[in-house]
Amino acid sequence: MRGEIFGELLNPALEPERYELFATSLPIAPTSHDPGSVGENGLTALAEEPLREIAPLLTRRQFCQALGAGLLVLLFRDVRALQESGGGRRTGSPSLPQEISAWLHISREGLVTVYTGKVEVGQNIRTSLTQVVAEELRVPIERIRLVMGDTDLTPFDAGTFGSRTTPTMAAHLRRVAAATRELLLDLAAEQWQVGRATVEIADGKVRHLASGRSQDIGELTRGQKLSRPLPDTVAPTPPEQWRILGASVPKVNGRAFVTGEHRYTSDLKLPGMLYGKVLRPPAFGATLVSVDTREAESMPGVLVVREGDFVGVAAPSTEQAARALAAIRAEWKTTPQPSSREIFEYLKKNPIEAQGWEGRSQHLVGSLEEGWHLAEKRFQQTYTVAYIAHAPLEPRAAVAEWKDGRLTVWTGTQRPFGVRSELARAFGLPEDRVRVIVPDTGSGYGGKHTGDAALEAARLAKAAGRPVKVVWTREEEFTWAYFRPAGVIEVRSGVKADGTITAWEFHNYNSGAAAIRTPYAIPNQHIEFHPTRSPLRQGSYRALAATANHFARETAMDELAHLVGMDPLAFRLKNLADERLRAVLEAAASRFGWGKAKPAPDRGVGLAAGFEKGGYVATCAEIAVDRTSGEVKAVRVVTAFECGAILNPDHLKNQIEGAIVMGLGGALFESIEFENGKILNPRFSRYRVPRFSDLPHIEVVLLDRRDLPSAGAGETPIVAIAPAIGNAIFHATGLRLRSLPLAPHGLKGEIKPQS
Repeated sequence: MRGEIFGELLNPALEPERYELFATSLPIAPTSHDPGSVGENGLTALAEEPLREIAPLLTRRQFCQALGAGLLVLLFRDVRALQESGGGRRTGSPSLPQEISAWLHISREGLVTVYTGKVEVGQNIRTSLTQVVAEELRVPIERIRLVMGDTDLTPFDAGTFGSRTTPTMAAHLRRVAAATRELLLDLAAEQWQVGRATVEIADGKVRHLASGRSQDIGELTRGQKLSRPLPDTVAPTPPEQWRILGASVPKVNGRAFVTGEHRYTSDLKLPGMLYGKVLRPPAFGATLVSVDTREAESMPGVLVVREGDFVGVAAPSTEQAARALAAIRAEWKTTPQPSSREIFEYLKKNPIEAQGWEGRSQHLVGSLEEGWHLAEKRFQQTYTVAYIAHAPLEPRAAVAEWKDGRLTVWTGTQRPFGVRSELARAFGLPEDRVRVIVPDTGSGYGGKHTGDAALEAARLAKAAGRPVKVVWTREEEFTWAYFRPAGVIEVRSGVKADGTITAWEFHNYNSGAAAIRTPYAIPNQHIEFHPTRSPLRQGSYRALAATANHFARETAMDELAHLVGMDPLAFRLKNLADERLRAVLEAAASRFGWGKAKPAPDRGVGLAAGFEKGGYVATCAEIAVDRTSGEVKAVRVVTAFECGAILNPDHLKNQIEGAIVMGLGGALFESIEFENGKILNPRFSRYRVPRFSDLPHIEVVLLDRRDLPSAGAGETPIVAIAPAIGNAIFHATGLRLRSLPLAPHGLKGEIKPQS
């Protein structure tokens, strides 16, 4: 059977476009078999010519150079059904589990290398993916390494976003590792001539229970290559039998991060490398009228590059590059732009027609007319959210090198294949002449989908004929990276006196449609997203528009509860049919002690809940208000979270705590200030992010549902903190705040000191 499958895949009569083989530069030793033959044990030696029929993207020399010693599990995919979402051949978007292929390599020494297009941007997905493979392959974690986000070595991946790594890649790697385990057991039983049921794998060794015979998995394969399509029927280890998964194993490579041994893009240095800087406009929408580069060009070692409106410099040091850039005299034409003070009115007045996921969307249930008829009380309010910055620890950075007509770029991005496509289009190259490598990156939060620094470094490197590094300054990161969209949200609702919601109308302008639908059981709904023109560059942010939509919805739910005189928790539970959301609400309220004790003076409590990307979250918050200074401080936060089966409890807890801390900034004080196209607060001294002194006591309640598939947790935990804090402020002061950030300058002047 193994021979039949492999023989079909190597049949040169197959249509060349039917299969696409993703090969890696893995060492795979030649075998004693004839070229292209398949032995009885399934170990094979590949013929070059048939492989070229399957993999036209690889030259004979490239593939031969890639071969060495080890076991390789190759997964094939139908090219027509799966095209790269960052490239120029996209024809559709099949579900990710069918799109993503993976590789698993076992060396002669029994070391396991796993290849994935996902990237590590601080979420510690490297550890949980390692656990997945270790669990299914029965190999110690120390013997596994991941190669991530390298367009030459890893399979295509749409990107690391949307909390998809755990539900898609982790699930897929479980299947790959489980299939490899079963194949190794078949191979051992065949070689030893023993019953298949008498063989097991543990600690990286295959063992025959009756005789006590054992062999390392690397020794078993004898350094030969084994190829087999991933079967659809392989069964992963059930959660009740997990030994490595579900445990809080330490962070992989954690010591390197703590000691500073780990290197980020900004740490990389190539021989002969220059340092680049790019001329920026003074404001959004400005166009270049004239430029004088003579003084910069006269500086020793400085190269000035001018391509249309792109002007940049490359020099032997960052300091020299900065001096050269400062010497350039440029004249710009600017256009009037709205300011942050008038942005919400501007968004409402500037609708646009957009396509795809950014386009207008509408969700209708029942009849609003009927809902208004049944309502005994009605409610209407408007909520707003400001633009905010991602503020990653590591600003955008890239190192680019041209060699033999091929471009290699090292950069921190969440979409290496998408950036590869950007580079290929910009320089008119086939995508197989561009390689993007993503070193582990100092945070992304949805802000590093694009290849801005990569394109700049590549332009300068091409002109210089030498490698060039471009590292954005903090001011550049705050100004020219894209922002979380600002938005206006209008809510109308009808409710019976007993607390039953009868009608729900929800309109979001500009911020987005993520999590726009209500999780509450409301019979009559009209929910709509309206795309509008944005004066600032905007894009993905952690949880996308789910932060804005949850803020508006959960604040409105609190206002409705107050309108009918009900406890906010009881009001939500009355209108809730989703048992998983009910479970996190009850768990958070129970740990928090909701309703059991009256808060101290000048303190208030609030709660909020929601669902997004397979995760369920509920947050209870206690805040303190200084009536003299107006300062608002979060004192205590309890968050309950459920995302199916938990792969690593401690790291999941870290994710949730990080989301809460990040959400505090957007809730209380983060916002981009701008006027006439200029960012007015482009540095940390003027753009406040949460500090240690801002942090509340945080408690996390994890609901482990091993009966459910695992979902991602990088985004959803952030969505409930802002409305919970806003509701707590109302409870403490009677002041209902409907704009994020809630208290950028405190509440001084908005509340009266107690006499």
